Amino acid sequence: MTCAKHVAKAFPPALAAAAPGFVAPRRHFAGRVGWEEGQDVDLDSVAYGFMASQALFSGLELNIFDSIAEAGEAGASLKQIQEATGVSAPRLQTLLTALVSVKCLRRSPEGLYVNSPNTSQYMVSSSRHFYGDYLKFQIGRQFYHRMGALPDVMTTGQAPSYASWFSDPEVAQTYTQAQHNGSVATAKYLVKKKLSLEGVKDMLDVGGGSGAFSYVFAGAVPGLKSTVLELPEVCRTAETIKAQQSEDVQSRVNFVELDATSPDWPVQDAAFDVVLMSYISGSVPEAIIADLYSNAYKALRPGGRLLVHDFMVNDSLDGPALGALWGLQHVTVNADGLGLCPKEIIDRFGKAGFDTSKCDTKEMIHGMTKLVVAQK
Repeated sequence: MTCAKHVAKAFPPALAAAAPGFVAPRRHFAGRVGWEEGQDVDLDSVAYGFMASQALFSGLELNIFDSIAEAGEAGASLKQIQEATGVSAPRLQTLLTALVSVKCLRRSPEGLYVNSPNTSQYMVSSSRHFYGDYLKFQIGRQFYHRMGALPDVMTTGQAPSYASWFSDPEVAQTYTQAQHNGSVATAKYLVKKKLSLEGVKDMLDVGGGSGAFSYVFAGAVPGLKSTVLELPEVCRTAETIKAQQSEDVQSRVNFVELDATSPDWPVQDAAFDVVLMSYISGSVPEAIIADLYSNAYKALRPGGRLLVHDFMVNDSLDGPALGALWGLQHVTVNADGLGLCPKEIIDRFGKAGFDTSKCDTKEMIHGMTKLVVAQK
């Protein structure tokens, strides 16, 4: 589905330095003594982490990082930031102090604020590695609030599905727009570093969101055509993004409205060289996953490949933490879903007819996502 299409969203060369970079899949999380480090949990850091998240989201909402960047290398004074944000009350100073404390900002002895290196690279909108829109809109405005329902969902098993959630045009638009840039970055990394598209002529992009992967694949392979299956409201937003692509790419990417959980797909059997499912397997009920792979098997030509890209933990089920936490987040909009690991996916590949001995697993967004490949 669109997600996280991590938002990856998914996800810039932040992936290069810390996970949704656009050049290499690793992002530096400055100032965090990672959850995987040490022998015991830092309870306070876990319990109060939501406060730091909201400080970051508020900085994005108020354009604080852009305002500081525009002030130049010397930095911005409190007065300059007050004028830029339109907030003069003491609460702005409180927010700035919090952002300094979590290392998003640095404060000089003269009281001038500058962005940290990671903030400058990834949270300033003029940077080519910017993914603040993904954090602000999808994580801050949507998933953050859904996570508040987690205790009730765990107890009752009641949660909206992605299909019902995305039936709201505003939700679908916000989610799809926010995810797009991160998905483009992930798709480019996939094509450049992880996957050969030689000989691929026809692609089926299941739950393809904005169409980001299809645009990148079509741009990389002359003549490649892609069919994107997506929910109706997502398709409407995706068409506006498609209109921003080159005419050549637009002519080779087609959207078809479909809930991917439908038992029947409106495509011909044995018609595709590649079937892509990015952020879909973790977004549907567990009972449906095997059917998705069976439909993919039918849609593939002999020798064709099924690509499953998603948030995953290791088969040992002990991490990494960000992959595990993303899986937990999905519970709030997919109460009957499965926390993914390569083994669970490959087992279901086998039930769909794929030869599990030929399946391959690749790391994608470091610490968050993996790619599992099967061949018909």
